[in-house]
Amino acid sequence: MFTLAIVGRPNVGKSTLFNRLVGKRLALVDDQPGVTRDLREGDARLGDLRFTVVDTAGLEDATDDSLPARMRRLTERAIAQADGALFLIDARAGVTPVDRDVADLLRRGGKPVLLGANKAEGQAGEAGLLEAFELGLGEPLRLSAEHGEGMAELAVALHDHVDAHAPEEAETEVIVAEGDAVEDWRPTAKRPLRIAVVGRPNAGKSTLINAILGEDRLLTGPEAGITRDAIALTLDWNGTPTRIFDTAGMRKKAKVQGKLEKLSVSDGLRAVKFAEVVVVLLDAAIPFEQQDLRIADLAAREGRAVVVGVNKWDLESDRQAKLAELKEAFERLLPQLRGAPLVTVSATTGRGLDRLHAAIGKAHEVWNRRVPTAALNRWLAGMVEAHPPPAPQGRRIKLRYMTQAKTRPPGFVAMCSHPDAVPDAYRRYMVNGLRVDFDMPGTPIRLHLRGQGQDNPFKGRKKAQPSKLRKHL
Repeated sequence: MFTLAIVGRPNVGKSTLFNRLVGKRLALVDDQPGVTRDLREGDARLGDLRFTVVDTAGLEDATDDSLPARMRRLTERAIAQADGALFLIDARAGVTPVDRDVADLLRRGGKPVLLGANKAEGQAGEAGLLEAFELGLGEPLRLSAEHGEGMAELAVALHDHVDAHAPEEAETEVIVAEGDAVEDWRPTAKRPLRIAVVGRPNAGKSTLINAILGEDRLLTGPEAGITRDAIALTLDWNGTPTRIFDTAGMRKKAKVQGKLEKLSVSDGLRAVKFAEVVVVLLDAAIPFEQQDLRIADLAAREGRAVVVGVNKWDLESDRQAKLAELKEAFERLLPQLRGAPLVTVSATTGRGLDRLHAAIGKAHEVWNRRVPTAALNRWLAGMVEAHPPPAPQGRRIKLRYMTQAKTRPPGFVAMCSHPDAVPDAYRRYMVNGLRVDFDMPGTPIRLHLRGQGQDNPFKGRKKAQPSKLRKHL
């Protein structure tokens, strides 16, 4: 499939155009420059054209080891890997020296380049549109990403380039064999396992994902809070089709001040809701901070399978003592995730990634587990015999029947008398029993108690009275 990289200096509207092409508000957009830092890919639709579009960081004149320089190198690599580039300038600001540098960079690349003059609606962009001719990249397209103007002209300009890659797409099309659907919860190429990596700023989330990918795909560095967008990446991880989400670091709500950071955190929370397995990444030096506990509890309340990863393990000297300390703190501070995997990793050296992959696979399997109804009811009889439910205010509670209503996460329904009178302690007793006896460690379990006859549509109806005619017969 044809891949188009949208490039240009900061604040020319690249992310706004990206969102319009993919038809969703995937990329964060704000008036301040430099919002985008990582590369974001999406499936674009423009008329009858289908292609992959890449949103890139704004190119700046920086060549040192600063954050703008690392962003520039990441964008340059995206340009080299793409099949073509759409170079955006700000028609209202006109051509700047940075625009000329970007034009030189694109010409040296030897890839097809389209020139777009964005923000060209009305008369304010006329002068900048004419200036764009001096870049030597052909006739500029008059665009307004915010208002959707110029999309038809962009489709015409892209048509031949996209069509040229259509035969390659047909040859490399992924075909899923019928045997892959034997167990429909198992990840396939069409339905990859969705993983979200979350945690506090500077825990090493982007570095960990780069280690899993085996390349520096995400922007990393010593600065906290580099990642802003929730970036989704697709890969084959040790034979498992995977879609992994890198998220922005989540600080305490009171410390989140700027609008941009609020948008970043909100984007990360959406990734958690979309994921199947959430990896809560901790810093080994300062594990289980209050914010770590909140993030883990959020994932559990959303009903996601949770794996706790402890990063920067290579920096620990007394690892056995530290591991025992971590396990004790985990059991004490996160009882709602009792039994969830705790894996030590080093994102910089790559050690522990195989253990992390195995833990994620196991958590996903448990999250999809289904227990037969007959086994559940034998288990229920044993639990009630071992510890009968209390009789609050003299009302005896009878648990008669139990079944599993859903998976992802496992959800159970028990029919009983006086469901509202069952104490929370007895509910926890049942949930913990399910977790232990059916080997479901760590995964959230939903238990619903219903009164007998709640689903009976005839309950409460008056008995039909015999007619007067029948009385006389």
